Amino acid sequence: MSITRSLLRGRGSLDSGKVGMVELFFDLVFVFAVTQLSHSLLAHLSILGAVQVALLMVAVWWVWIFTSWITNWLDPEKLPIRIGLFGLMIAGLLLSSAIPKAFTERGLMFAAAFVFMQVGRTLFAIWAVRGESLSMTRNFQRILVWLMLSGVFWMAGAFVEAEQRLWCWSAALLIELISPSLYFWVPGLGRSSLSDWNVEGNHMAERCGLFVIIALGESLLVTGATFADLPLSAGGLLAFLVSVLGSIAMWWVYFDSGAERAHHRIAHSTDPGRQARIAYTYLHVLIVAGVIVSAVADELVLVHPDHASDAGILAIIAGPWLFLLGNALFKWVMADRLLPPLSHLAGLVLLMLSFPLALNHWFSALQLGALTTTIVIVVAVWETLALRQTSSPVVSEKASRE
Repeated sequence: MSITRSLLRGRGSLDSGKVGMVELFFDLVFVFAVTQLSHSLLAHLSILGAVQVALLMVAVWWVWIFTSWITNWLDPEKLPIRIGLFGLMIAGLLLSSAIPKAFTERGLMFAAAFVFMQVGRTLFAIWAVRGESLSMTRNFQRILVWLMLSGVFWMAGAFVEAEQRLWCWSAALLIELISPSLYFWVPGLGRSSLSDWNVEGNHMAERCGLFVIIALGESLLVTGATFADLPLSAGGLLAFLVSVLGSIAMWWVYFDSGAERAHHRIAHSTDPGRQARIAYTYLHVLIVAGVIVSAVADELVLVHPDHASDAGILAIIAGPWLFLLGNALFKWVMADRLLPPLSHLAGLVLLMLSFPLALNHWFSALQLGALTTTIVIVVAVWETLALRQTSSPVVSEKASRE
C-alpha cells in the first residue's frame, strides 16, 4: 500500500495526537452508557447488584479503551475508519440500551453487541493495516484470537439464567483483562511486544481524560436533575452544594496536576506502550468507577438526606475511595514515585476510618456526604499546595514526597 493510501494516524506532527470530532461524536454513546450504569446501580443497590453493575461497567470501559487504542493507530479522519466508527456507534447504542436488563431479558442484545464491537473492530483493523508491517498485522491477529475466545463465553452466558450468566461473563471479562498482560500470546503466533504498541501519547492521555469528563458530567447531570425534582428546602440546597463540590473536588484531583503531568510524561516517553497499558488501560477504570458510584451517592444524599441504608453508606464512601485509589495508583505509576501521593493515602485512610462510624449511624446521609466531600477537598488542597512549590512540568523529588 502506498503511503498516501495508508489508514494509519500520522506521527510526529504538531497535531498528530489531536482527538478528532468523530471520536468525540463516538463518545456520546458512552455518555448514555455511563448514565445507564449509574441508574442500574441505584436501582439494584445490593451486593449482587453491585457485582453485576461492576462487571458491566468494566465491560463498557474495556470496549471503549480498546477502540481508543485502535483510533490511536488508525486515522479517524480517513473515510473507512470514520465509517467503521459509525458502525461501532450503532452497536454501542444497542449495548448501552441493554445495560439495565443485561441480566434478564436483554442479555443476548448486550452480549451480541459487545462481541460485535470487540471482534468486528479487530477484524476491521486487520483489514485496515493490510500492506503495513507484518508485526502490526500479527498483533491484531493475536488480539482477535483472544477476543474470539472470550466471545464464546459472552454468547454462552446470554443463553443461561442470571446466576450462570454472571459466571460466564466474569470468565469472558477475565480472559479479556489478562490478555494484554500476557502480550496476547497465541501458540504459533507468538506474543506481541511493547514496540508493537507504540502509541501516540498525546492522543491516549487526552482520550482517557475525556472519558473522565464524561463520568463527571454524568455526576453533575444526576445532581441537577434530582435537585430539580425536589421541593425547595435548606436541606436540599445543602445536599446540592455538597454534591456539586464533590464533583468539583474530583475534577481538581484528577485534572489540576495529575493528568497534565502524566500527559507530559507519556508524550515524551521512549516507552509509551507500557504506560498506556498500565496507567491508562487498567488503572483508569478505578477512577471512572469512583465517579460513577459517587454519582449514585449524590442522588441518595439528595433524595434521602436524613438516612442511608448500609448499601447507601457503602456507596457514599466507596465512590470517593475508588476515585482516590485510582488516582493514587495512576500518579504513582506515571511519576516513578517511591510511594503513591501521601495526600491520597491520607484520604483513603480517612475514608476507611469513617466506614465503621457510618455503619453505627453516627452520621446522616447528608453529614456523611459532606464528610467524604470534605476529605476529597482536603486531598485536592494538600496536593495543590505541595505541587505548587515547583513550576517544573515533571514532578520534583520534593513534590514526590508530598
